[in-house]
Amino acid sequence: MPKHDDPTTELPGTGPIAAELRATGSGPTAAELGGTETGPIAADLGGTGTGATAAAPAPPPGLAHAGPAHTGPAQTGQAQTGQADTGPVRTGQAPPGRPSAGPVPIAAELGGTGIGPIAAELGGAGTGATAAVPAPPPGLAHAGPAHTGPAQTGQADTGPVHTGQAPAGRPSVGPAAPAAPAGPGYRAVFRVREFRVVFVAHLFSLLGVVVSELALTVLVYDLTRSPLLSSLTFALGFLPYLVGGTLLAGLTDRLPPRRILVVCDLLCAGCVALMVVPATPVALLLALRCAIAVVSPVFNGTRMATLADILGEGDLFVLGRSLLRIVSQSALLTGFAVGGVLLTVVPPRGALAVTAGTFLVSALLLRLGTVRRPARGSGAAGSGLSGTWAVLRNRRVRALMLMFWVPPLFAVVPEALAAPYADEIGVSTAALGLLMCALPVGTITGELLAGSFLSAAVRSRIVLPLAVTGVLPYLLYAPEPGVPLAAAALFLAGATGAYTLGLDAWFVAAVPEEQRGRAMTLMTAGMMTVQGIGMAGAGVAAEFAPVHVVVAGTGVLGTVCLLAAAAELRAAGAAGDRKARRG
Repeated sequence: MPKHDDPTTELPGTGPIAAELRATGSGPTAAELGGTETGPIAADLGGTGTGATAAAPAPPPGLAHAGPAHTGPAQTGQAQTGQADTGPVRTGQAPPGRPSAGPVPIAAELGGTGIGPIAAELGGAGTGATAAVPAPPPGLAHAGPAHTGPAQTGQADTGPVHTGQAPAGRPSVGPAAPAAPAGPGYRAVFRVREFRVVFVAHLFSLLGVVVSELALTVLVYDLTRSPLLSSLTFALGFLPYLVGGTLLAGLTDRLPPRRILVVCDLLCAGCVALMVVPATPVALLLALRCAIAVVSPVFNGTRMATLADILGEGDLFVLGRSLLRIVSQSALLTGFAVGGVLLTVVPPRGALAVTAGTFLVSALLLRLGTVRRPARGSGAAGSGLSGTWAVLRNRRVRALMLMFWVPPLFAVVPEALAAPYADEIGVSTAALGLLMCALPVGTITGELLAGSFLSAAVRSRIVLPLAVTGVLPYLLYAPEPGVPLAAAALFLAGATGAYTLGLDAWFVAAVPEEQRGRAMTLMTAGMMTVQGIGMAGAGVAAEFAPVHVVVAGTGVLGTVCLLAAAAELRAAGAAGDRKARRG
C-alpha cells in the first residue's frame, strides 16, 4: 500500500528551540507565558523578572574583557570566526568601573531542570550554558561581544550551544555541564499550539483519505462487479500526483498557505459529497477520485512548508515531520481496519458521507487554529513546468529528491506482492496480514527511536548508510523463507527508514524559502508516483519469475541504484562547497 507520505505555520520570532506558549514570543529568544510580555532575553515568569536585575557575581581578579560590554538586548546572529562564545550576557548596564562579569544565568526553569541558554526547552531537562555557570577563571579573555542566537542543526554555530558543550576551538566558560538530551524530543513539538492543530487536522484528513479509498473501491465493485475497475480506484490515487505536483506546485508559493490548505480540504469534501449521490455514474466516481489525487500533492507540500514556518528549520521541524509521517504509516495498520468496521455498519455511500465530514473538520481546524501568513514567493516566480525546472536546476536539490524517491520505488515491492507470496508458500490470510504489517511497523519503530534517542548530528551522519542499505534485507527472500524470516526482513527494511529524519533537515536547508512550497510539493508528488510505478513493475516482474526471486532481485537492483543516488548527492555537496569557496 502507499505510504501516504504527508509532510509537514510559522510564528514570527519562533525558532528551532523557542517555545510558543499560548501567544507569540515578544522577544527574539524569550518565551512568552500566558500572554505576559517579556524582555528581550529573560523570560518573565509569573511577574518575576529574571533579566537585567539578576545578580551578577563580581569578576575574579585578572578577568579581561577585550570587547565592548552589551548594554542592551543581546545581539542575535552568527558568532564571528575566532570569537570566544561565553554564553548569554546580561542585558542591563554594567556597574560603573566594573568590566563585564561574563555570562549571567538568565535561564528560566519551566517544569524541569535548568533550561538551555536562552530559549525555553520544554518536555525535558536542558543543560545549556546558562544553567548555573560559575564565573570564568582568572585570565580568561572575552574576545568580543557574545552572540546569543540559537544554534542551528548542521549550520555554523550561531550562539550558545544547546548541549552545554563548548564548540570546537573555543574555550569552555566553566566545567563541563551534564550530558543533555539528544534533542528537544517529540513532547517539545506538541507544546507548540499551532502544530497541535495541524496534527489533529492531519488525523481527520488522513482518515478521510483512507476510508474514502476503501469505500470507493467497494462501491465501484458493487456497481460493476469488475475487479479491474475496482483496483483502478487505487491506481488513480497515484498517477494524478504527478500532474498536480508539476503543474500546480507553483500555487504553494504564490498564495497564502492557510488559504491553500483550507480550499484543498473543501475541494476534497465536495468531491466525496458528489460520490455520495446515488445517481453519480462510475466514470464520474473515478474522475472525482482523480480530482482528489490531483489536489493532494498541493495540500501535502503546502502543509510540509507550513510546518517549517511553525517549527522553524531546525530539529523541531524534523521531529514534527516525523510525527506526521508516523501517523501516515499508522494509517496503513488501522485505517483500513476502521474502514472495514465502518462498512459493516453503513453502506459504502454512507461511509463516504462520513469521510466528507472528516475533510470539513480538517478545513475548520486549519482555518480557525492556524495563523494567516502571506505567500512566500511572488507571482512572477514562474508557473507550471518552467517553475518546476527553476527548482530542479539546483543540483543539490535534485540529488536530495532522488534520495527521497529511489528508496520507496523499491521498498513497496514486497508489499505489492504480499498476497501472491502468501499463496506461493501456502500460508493463511492471518500470515498475510503479518507480512503486510511488518514494513510499516519497522518504519514507525525506526522513526520513533531515531527521533527520541539520536541527536540531530547523529541522524545526519546515518542518512547515507541507512539509505543505501534500506533494501538489502530483501535478499533474505532468496531461499523462499517462511513467514517469520520474511516478516523480519520487512521489519528491518522499514526500520532503515529512519534516514528520512536527517534527509528532511538537509532538504529544508537546501531549498530557498521562496521556493519551499513548490519544492516540497514536487518531492511528495514524486514519492507517491514512484510507489505506483514500483507496484506496477513488481506485478509485471512477478508474471515472469517467482515472487521470492523478484523480491530478492529488488534488493540487489535497489542497492545499486541507491549507491548511485548517494554518490550523486555527495558529488552535489562537493560541487556546492567548491562554488561557495570561489564565491
